[in-house]
Amino acid sequence: MLLRAAAGLFASAALGLCASLEVVKDFGDNPTDIQMYIYVPDKVADKPAIVVALHPCGGTAPSWYKSTKLPSYADSHGFILIYPGTPHMSNCWDVQSAASLTHGGGGDAGGIVSMVQHALAAHSGDAGRVYAMGGSSGAMMTNVLAGSYPDVFEAGAAFSGVAFACAAGAPTFTPSAANQTCAQGLQHTPEEWGAFVENAFPGYEGRRTRMQIFHGLADTLVQPQCAYEALKQWSYVLDVPLEKNVTGVPSAAYTQMIYGDGTKLQGYFGEGVGHIAPVNEELLLTFFGILSGT
Repeated sequence: MLLRAAAGLFASAALGLCASLEVVKDFGDNPTDIQMYIYVPDKVADKPAIVVALHPCGGTAPSWYKSTKLPSYADSHGFILIYPGTPHMSNCWDVQSAASLTHGGGGDAGGIVSMVQHALAAHSGDAGRVYAMGGSSGAMMTNVLAGSYPDVFEAGAAFSGVAFACAAGAPTFTPSAANQTCAQGLQHTPEEWGAFVENAFPGYEGRRTRMQIFHGLADTLVQPQCAYEALKQWSYVLDVPLEKNVTGVPSAAYTQMIYGDGTKLQGYFGEGVGHIAPVNEELLLTFFGILSGT
């Protein structure tokens, strides 16, 4: 048995199968001193897609790397994964500062964009296929990146997050922060939510980031209303009305909300699902266009 295992390890080494999560120290402008980790599969596709995967509060880049099956999909489909990490605010992302909520303003969002630019240059990536996903605080940052940098991110998937600029102006936004108005389901009209996004990048007339919003209906930390507000926001920004609800997608507990033809905006609400809504890699990678499907 030991000889067989050793032989397997030797064969893997001989084939160069040694991809692992690596730290990148110098990746460009980093205004808030956040961390960059990257996973580059052994076999990278020609002009690979880039997926930014964002950890929740209290998490780290290495822990989020182990929390989903995205690395195995990267191995089989040749895309590159960036895992940003923040050591600030109990490891929660800066989703509330004017810097992050403004295109080119800096903040954590600006540092993450620097990571993307570094990876695109270092690995001859496809700038038209850059995506973001995350859970809880990482989902909130996914919405921030979509609002502040639609010219960078083609699509995003947010698992248990809040709308863009929901926490704007707060000194911090963590589970222990005194003001939890946003996480308890702060409401605005679609037009008001849309104005936050439009004001983040004045004069921008290019494509807008396509979005998937996932949330558990039993989430008591970030109320389900937060997801409905995010869907109101992106429905307005992407100009796609709610067309239909589909029960049982992706599983019996869920209801899928289709906006327009479903290519720009989708919502998923899970009955009995708490915080954080489980990541469905097949669904998000199909929506991104990395996997084939409908």
